[in-house]
Amino acid sequence: MDELIETPGKESKNTAVLIWIGTLFLGFIPSLIVYLVKKDDPYILDQSKEALNWSITAAIGYVAAIILTFVLIGFLAFAALGICHLVFCVMGAMGASNGKAFRVPFALRLIN
Repeated sequence: MDELIETPGKESKNTAVLIWIGTLFLGFIPSLIVYLVKKDDPYILDQSKEALNWSITAAIGYVAAIILTFVLIGFLAFAALGICHLVFCVMGAMGASNGKAFRVPFALRLIN
């Protein structure tokens, strides 16, 4: 769903930006709360699903990195995943501030 759902209002854009910034610092919790509470706004619902999918994907990656630390390659995986998490959350916040439907290219689509 790459197209814009509808032109989101200022409140919808601000909420979506807060979702992405919250995902950067708090993981899946902000996107899960907004996903469960704000079902009436399609743009916020879409961006909360995307942020939730990304945070679940990142959590799986962090678990894999923990396992890989036993063979000394997990530290590189932690660094790479941390950089990806920072970049994708900032890109999501920037896209949300412009009213665009941002999609993380490597996220598992577990929640549709």
